[in-house]
Amino acid sequence: MAAKNPLVRKDNGHIDLLAAAGGIRGIAESILPGLVFLVMFTATRNLSAALIGSVAVAAVFLVARLIQRTPLTQALAGIVGVALSAFLAMKTGKAENYYLVGFYTNAAYIAAMVISIAVRWPVLGLLFGYARNEGLKWRQEPERLRAYRAATWIIVGVMAARIAIQLPLYLTEHVDALGAMRLIMGVPLYAFGLWIAWLISRPVSREAR
Repeated sequence: MAAKNPLVRKDNGHIDLLAAAGGIRGIAESILPGLVFLVMFTATRNLSAALIGSVAVAAVFLVARLIQRTPLTQALAGIVGVALSAFLAMKTGKAENYYLVGFYTNAAYIAAMVISIAVRWPVLGLLFGYARNEGLKWRQEPERLRAYRAATWIIVGVMAARIAIQLPLYLTEHVDALGAMRLIMGVPLYAFGLWIAWLISRPVSREAR
């Protein structure tokens, strides 16, 4: 897990949010398929064309990684997600169902994080602990455990906010607004939440107590 952890610290001690999001390429792979779908559907109201454009962009990213022989995990996950989203939208004929998979994924992450907090293995503790070279020692210190539980609650809050704001737009079939909120509350909001979680879970030196 330590080897695969994308969280790394910069020289000033803060996490590298760009690296955590997968770098410029990772951000592009996360944002562009949805952006292409939103722009094309808004401009043309042609669901088929918008879906084809979205899947094509995800496929281009996957092919580029295959050619360059770089890790495929993020690109594969991206194209599977986009393809499933496109299938649901095409099958039902409803553009808003392009975003349906995201709701289930978000709910699953929330459930997993809440469970991790309840069993005293908060997800953010696992990620941040390795990034800070704490390993699992933080679990033996009540203050550190509380800090990482609080940090995990922050990300739960971010994901809950996504559902609270986007679900009504989905139910009322406001596709344009839903697509825009999905982009705004995607990588930017996640990165902000991750940054806040990192700050509030910082170890406090004995001298500062």
